[in-house]
Amino acid sequence: MNPEEFLDTVRDDNETALSRLGSSKSLYAETEGEMEPETVFRAAAEAEYAASETFQQWADDGNAAEAVRETFADFAEQERDHYEQVVGKLDGDHEPSEVPAIHEYLRGLDGDAARVGGFLGRTLASEKSKEQMVGFFVGQADPQTAQLFRDLGDDLDGQLERGRELLESVCESDEDWDAALEAAAGAIQAAYEEYTETLEGMGVNPKPVC
Repeated sequence: MNPEEFLDTVRDDNETALSRLGSSKSLYAETEGEMEPETVFRAAAEAEYAASETFQQWADDGNAAEAVRETFADFAEQERDHYEQVVGKLDGDHEPSEVPAIHEYLRGLDGDAARVGGFLGRTLASEKSKEQMVGFFVGQADPQTAQLFRDLGDDLDGQLERGRELLESVCESDEDWDAALEAAAGAIQAAYEEYTETLEGMGVNPKPVC
């Protein structure tokens, strides 16, 4: 397997989850039905903060390969910058609350292959979320903020590319590729299960209405 085949497999195997995470209901779930700019900013801040914490934990793991530690240190710094940009849009301070399910899952992963695979799954899911936030602020006639989230999405594209390169360096066996695939799917499914549970708790059908 190579990184391109890996991503194609992850997308194909998790097509339904990724599709629904890319729907308007996803942002509705993230804001718990309060589709206002302030709640969207807070949902984004939660995600960026959690990502920076997760990646910093991995960067600090002395058992990880040096390239893995360096990459996740860079990603942690980038996510902290994202967090600060989003928090700058809030009317008040931001106090992080519960860790999103996807990051609870990621923090339980062990081993370079699994972590890099999980990271790639997280990034595919996060791209869907950023697309919805762009669309929301376009709808709010706020092109400046829509551009902010486009820029954050562009950074995710860069993370995805760098993560693909890292994956190839840490996957030395079929077992490594399998661990990475399992972790990528696990990350996406963790996000999807949280999405489903949140909507069902609000009395909303998580499946799209055709």
